[in-house]
Amino acid sequence: MRKFTALGLIACMLSIPALAQNKIEFKEFTLDNGLHVIMHQDNTTPIVVTSVLYHVGSKNENPERTGFAHFFEHLMFEGSENIDRGQYMNIIQSRGGTLNAYTSNDITYYYELLPSNELELALYMESERMLHSKVDITGVETQREVVKEERRQRYENQPYGTILPETLKRAYQVHPYQWAPIGSMDHLNAATIEEFQQFYKDFYVPNNATLTIAGDIDYATTEKLVRNYFSEIPKGAKEIYRPNVVEPKKTSETRDIIYDNIQIPAVIQAYNLPPRNHPDSYALSMLSTYLTGGNSSLMTKELVDKQQKALVVAAIPLELEDGGVFLMYSITNMGVEPKDLEAEVDRLIKQVQDQGISDEEFAKLKNIMENNIVSGNSTIAGIAENLAEAKVIYGNTNYINQVMDAYSKVTKADIQRVAKEYMDLTGRVVLYYLPKSAQPATE
Repeated sequence: MRKFTALGLIACMLSIPALAQNKIEFKEFTLDNGLHVIMHQDNTTPIVVTSVLYHVGSKNENPERTGFAHFFEHLMFEGSENIDRGQYMNIIQSRGGTLNAYTSNDITYYYELLPSNELELALYMESERMLHSKVDITGVETQREVVKEERRQRYENQPYGTILPETLKRAYQVHPYQWAPIGSMDHLNAATIEEFQQFYKDFYVPNNATLTIAGDIDYATTEKLVRNYFSEIPKGAKEIYRPNVVEPKKTSETRDIIYDNIQIPAVIQAYNLPPRNHPDSYALSMLSTYLTGGNSSLMTKELVDKQQKALVVAAIPLELEDGGVFLMYSITNMGVEPKDLEAEVDRLIKQVQDQGISDEEFAKLKNIMENNIVSGNSTIAGIAENLAEAKVIYGNTNYINQVMDAYSKVTKADIQRVAKEYMDLTGRVVLYYLPKSAQPATE
């Protein structure tokens, strides 16, 4: 959950629809090569955020070559034909800027934040990345080692670090969401340079990208610069691969035990969600916040504070384009058996299914969601990212101004209904994470 901003707190206290009074204005156009461009002008601070969202994530990968999208997130910082290897970050930072990127199951997102007089530099850098990134043996070998180290630090050597990949491979049977974006090092090691180069040609093309420029800009000048730097980039040669797969509804529970380098057991429960743009996603988001969203949530108050059966109860609601996962994890308190903690979690879920939530809790939930939306648009970087996702995921850039209305239409009955429909105890994944010392000896 994002931190509250001053504006968000005021909106919460006054219970007013903050975004309705602070509409995000924007202009957009599409180049002949398919690149969609969104511009947002805010001249209050002399900064500009330039971002490119590529509509490629782990779900677009070959099942025998997983990890490519995340790998390219790293590889495309190597440089280009006109930017020396390893200098991409140095150039941006030397001009007073910051930059970063991330990869999900659905998208890859790059951005730079710079003084507004450096807008042309940012556009040049992103056009270089799109037109001719260095996809060669040297870069591939360098980034293989980077990704290996990231995998060790974030997954293999971190307590409970494998929760996401272990859950996904059980939550999905047919959809490519069954592997996490980190992918397989064996697949990356086995891949040829030609396979890497083909992936770049297939996905990092203007007709699979959305360029967003937000901040201290002039619309006419910015559009001219965009056309100068991006119009020459050729459209992708073939149709973008998108998996046309629907994960079937689960009718039985999947249970397993993972023995990990941990001292305290954990209980993982995962429920499949509808597509991110499904009308039920708003009620489900409110439900997840009610159950585990912060210190005042139902499960934290009941299981951590009151019963002291858990050290922590939290959720990772993965809202994905083709249907995500509501992933809850709870770490047992000393001396508490995982099955006892699981039983209490299930009891609280059933309580919501049978009784719904109170008027007071519902009012608080609506304020929290309103705060989150306002907070998400409280920075230029947040606005740039939300504009891009509105266009790519929801097919409508103006969704950024409509999301508050969507949450305002959710009723208490909707929250109770989605709890019954999606938190199905008979069609979920349950994992017990236990210390390796508890693993039975093999004969």
